[in-house]
Amino acid sequence: MRTRSQKKTKLMARILTYVVLVIAAVICLFPFIWMVSTSFKPMSDIYSMPPTLIPKHSTLENFVEGWKGANFQLYFKNTAVITFLATVGTVLSSSVVAYGFARFQSRLSKILFMVLLGTMMLPTQVTLIPQYLLYYKLGMVDTIWPLIIPSWLGGGAFNIFLFIQFFRTLPKELDEAAEIDGANSLQVFTRILLPAVKPVMLAVLVMALVFNWNDFFNPLIYLNSNDKFTIAIGLQFFKGSQGNVQVGQMMSMALVSLLPVLVIFATCQKYFIQGIKMSGLKG
Repeated sequence: MRTRSQKKTKLMARILTYVVLVIAAVICLFPFIWMVSTSFKPMSDIYSMPPTLIPKHSTLENFVEGWKGANFQLYFKNTAVITFLATVGTVLSSSVVAYGFARFQSRLSKILFMVLLGTMMLPTQVTLIPQYLLYYKLGMVDTIWPLIIPSWLGGGAFNIFLFIQFFRTLPKELDEAAEIDGANSLQVFTRILLPAVKPVMLAVLVMALVFNWNDFFNPLIYLNSNDKFTIAIGLQFFKGSQGNVQVGQMMSMALVSLLPVLVIFATCQKYFIQGIKMSGLKG
């Protein structure tokens, strides 16, 4: 009797868990579903009352007019260039810095590591003005360089931390064996350790790519010219000066801008989760 009651209790708990997860998933996905639905609605359906999720009359007009209404071809190109350069810089620089922390020890190593972790607690607003003044003095305002250079100067404390956690799981005997065969520190890093950290590299790559592709705040601060704007800035052109918003066109272009990120994340999802687990950050 106890066994049957325990099985029923476990079954009910599992069913309740799935129900809660499904409800949470629907709540989280509803804005995306509404965006997809609105992208294919004509203006009359968007403002119809009561609102409907499924379009009564599907149309591709929002995509055509949205693409023509703003120079999205140029915005996609700008975003792709910035994202590519910043993502590559993030992966390379954070892995190099993490290699130094994980394999080279000195009296200041622990202090520097604590300082590194301390930078994660600094709000962006604290460093915004000094950074802007620095780039202004260097003549880099209204260029893409303020969006790229920080990625090549360490790649972010969190990404460095991920690499350090993984490097520390690799036995130092690998380094010593390579050094006996005549390899120097750079060769040990590029030929021995770097191939072993591919899961973490892909995890950092996906996070950096999603952040740089969707970044709105930094381009808004540093870019002034229309020919340098990114997708996130370009979407704001669908907001009129009188408060009127081209909802259908905005949703359609937002959907188009999300497609590359969704495809990459779906492709690399397995490696992303594997990298997070192997770096010791799983819950």
